[in-house]
Amino acid sequence: MQEKQETNAVYLDPERTAEERAEDLAGRLTLEEKIGQLLHFSPAVPRLGIPGYVWQNECLHGVARAGIATVFPQAIGMAASFDRDLVYRVASVIALEARAKHHEFSRRGDRGMNKGLTFWTPNINIFRDPRWGRGQETYGEDPYLTSRLGVAFIRGLQGDRPKYLKAAACAKHYAVHSGPEPLRHRFNAVVSKKDLRETYLPAFCAAVREGKVEAVMGAYNRVNGDPACASKSLLVDILRKEWGFAGHVVSDCGAIHDIHKHHRVTASPAESAALAVNNGCDLNCGWTYSALKEAVKEGLVSEETITSAVVRVLTTRFKLGMFDPPSIVPLAGTPYEVNDAEDHRRLALEAAVKSIVLLKNENSLLPLDRSKIRTIAVIGPNADNKRVLLGNYHGTPSRYVTALAGIREAAGPGINVIYAEGCELNVTWMSFWGRKATAGFTEAVAAAERADAIVLCLGISPELEGEEGDAPASEAGGDRLRLDLPGMQEELLKAVAAVGKPVILVLFNGSPVTVNWAQENIPAIIEAWYPGEEGGTALAGVLFGDYNPAGRLPVTFVKSLDQLPPFTDYSMKGRTYRYMEEEPLYPFGYGLSYTTFAYSDLTVSHRKLATTDQKELGVSVTVTNTGKRAGEEVVQLYLSAPGAGVTVPKWELKGFERVALQPGEAKRVEFSLSRRQLASIDQEGDCLLEPGGYRIYVGGRQPDDRSRQLAGTEVLTVEVTIEGEAIKLPY
Repeated sequence: MQEKQETNAVYLDPERTAEERAEDLAGRLTLEEKIGQLLHFSPAVPRLGIPGYVWQNECLHGVARAGIATVFPQAIGMAASFDRDLVYRVASVIALEARAKHHEFSRRGDRGMNKGLTFWTPNINIFRDPRWGRGQETYGEDPYLTSRLGVAFIRGLQGDRPKYLKAAACAKHYAVHSGPEPLRHRFNAVVSKKDLRETYLPAFCAAVREGKVEAVMGAYNRVNGDPACASKSLLVDILRKEWGFAGHVVSDCGAIHDIHKHHRVTASPAESAALAVNNGCDLNCGWTYSALKEAVKEGLVSEETITSAVVRVLTTRFKLGMFDPPSIVPLAGTPYEVNDAEDHRRLALEAAVKSIVLLKNENSLLPLDRSKIRTIAVIGPNADNKRVLLGNYHGTPSRYVTALAGIREAAGPGINVIYAEGCELNVTWMSFWGRKATAGFTEAVAAAERADAIVLCLGISPELEGEEGDAPASEAGGDRLRLDLPGMQEELLKAVAAVGKPVILVLFNGSPVTVNWAQENIPAIIEAWYPGEEGGTALAGVLFGDYNPAGRLPVTFVKSLDQLPPFTDYSMKGRTYRYMEEEPLYPFGYGLSYTTFAYSDLTVSHRKLATTDQKELGVSVTVTNTGKRAGEEVVQLYLSAPGAGVTVPKWELKGFERVALQPGEAKRVEFSLSRRQLASIDQEGDCLLEPGGYRIYVGGRQPDDRSRQLAGTEVLTVEVTIEGEAIKLPY
C-alpha cells in the first residue's frame, strides 16, 4: 500500500524541478530500495507510489522489439543520406510512436521489457573496421558526420520542451568500442591520447554538449586497462567534469559482471559494483548491483554515493513525466493510432530513397526506360528476402516491400517481371551430395536470357553480421572474417553476366563488401543497405528514375582485407579515409547521380587569420545543376593542414549540406568553420591551433584520386593562412 505522504512533499509537486523531486524521493528510500532503483529491472515501491520500470528499450531505426512499428533504414543507411534534417525527423517520429505504444501498454498494466521511454540509442561508435558486425548500427567511420547525425537523432528523440522529454536518448558505447565482438567482455582497447580525442570521443562530446543527451552507456571493454563502465578517467574526469554531463550513466548488459568475471580487475561482485558506482556508473543493466548492500557493509562504497546515483536515474523518470498526471504531461495522450501511421511510412520511404548510393552507372544504363523494356529478371537471394530490409535492433513492419515486390509494383502492367533466387545467401557446398551449391543457376540463367534487363540482388544479411549472439550464421560471433560476397553469389553474378544482358547489381548489407569483379565488369551497381520496410519501393523508384539517387558512402569500401590493419589494433594508422594510404574500391563520401552538378565561386571570409582571432571562417560556394533532371547534391567540405607540426589526417570532413536543385538551378551554400574545427589534436591529446597554411576543399566528393577517377568530377580548393603562435584550445 502507498503510505500517506504530506500533500506538499517535494517529489509530488510538478512545479518543482525534476532534480529537486528526485532528491526528495531518493531521500525517502531505504538502502535496499535505492539499490533496487539502480537495476535495469527496477522494482516498484508501492508505499511511495513508484511503479516498477524496465529501463531497457531500443529504437535504432524505429521502436524495436515491441511489436508493430515503422521500420526506417538501418543507421548506416540513414548516415548515407548525409541529411541531418532527415535524421531529426525520423527520430521525432520514433519518439511519437514510442509514446503511443508506452502509454497504451501502461494503461493496460503492461510495463515489461521494451515498453518504456528510455531508449539505448543512438550508437555513435566509430565504424573503424568493416569486419565489425555492429558497424551497421553506427553512422559510419567519420567523427564529424557521426557527431552531426548523432546530435540530430538525440534532439529529435528527446524533443525541445523545457520540462518534459519526449523520450530519453542514450549515447553508446562509451568508449573506444568497435569489436571484435567475441572478445568484448574481456578485451582491452589500447588507444593513444591523440586517437582517443581525435577519433573516438568527438561524437560523445557533441552528444553531451550539443545534444544534451539524457544517458550515456558504458562499453563492455577496458580502455587502456580500465573497465569502461568503471573508468574514473572516462566517466568522472571527462564526461562529468570536463563536458558537464548531468544525466545518468548505464552499463552495457552484463558489463559490471565482466569486471570481475572476465576482466579480472576485481575479485567479487561487491567490488565490481562498488568500483562502478564510485566511478560514476549509475544504472546496472544486469544484477551485479544487488551486491551493493554487501559493498556498503564492507566499506567499499558509501550510501551517499549510491543516493547520488539514484537521484540521477530518478531525475530521468521525472523528466519523462512518469510520476505526474497524464493530463499535464505532453504526449501522454498520444493515441495508439499514431503508431505505424501512413505519413510515417512515407517518411520511411523518403529515408530509404535518400540512403541509396549509386556506385556505378556505365553508359547511363540507369534509370531504366519503361517504354523500352518488356521483361525484367529479378534474381538473387536478397531479391525477396524480408530479413534484409530490417538490419538488427528492429521492430516489425505491418507491411514489407522487398526488392521483388517493389519492382513488380513499379514496373506496371506493360512489363513482365520474372524471378529466380539463383542461390542461397551463404551456402557454398551441398553437404549431402558433396558438390557446389549451383542448383539454382540454371533457373537464374534461363530468366536472364528472357529479360531485357537484369536486377541482381546480392550482398549479406543480419544473419551474417550483428551483435554477439544475434547473427547465427556469422563465422566470428557477429563479425565477418571475409568481405567478399558469401556463398556462391560471385559465381552466380558471373554466370548471369555471361548471358550478355544489361545487369544492375544491387547490394543489401550493413557493412562494406569487396565487389572488385563487379566494379570491373557490371555496368551498374547500387548500394541499398538494409533499407527498412519501404526498401523495395525506394529501390524500384531509383531503378526507373522516379527518384534520383544522391546518397554518399559513410564508410570506405576497401578492395581486400590486405588493406586493413589487424582487427584488434585500435590505432587509426592506416584506417578510414582519414589515414588510409592505399587506394580503396569505393571511397568515403562517394556516390553518383542521374544528373550533373558544377561548383563555382568558392570564397572564404578571410584569407588570413591570427591564432588569437575569435571570429569564425566563412566558406561559401555556388552549386548548379547542369543536367536535365532534378536532383540532390551532397556538398562536402574537407580541411587539410599540410604544414602541421603534429600528425594530422590527410584531410577530414568539416562540413556537409544536402541541397535539392532543379535543372539549371543554382544555390549558394555556406559553411562556417570554428577555431576548434581548424585545430589539430597532438600526441598528448591537446587541441592546438597552429600557424601555417590550411587547404579547404569543396565539392561533391572527397579530394582524392580514386573519387576523381570514379566520379569524373573536380573539387574546388582555396588556401588560408593562420598566423601567430600556436595556442591550446579547450576540447
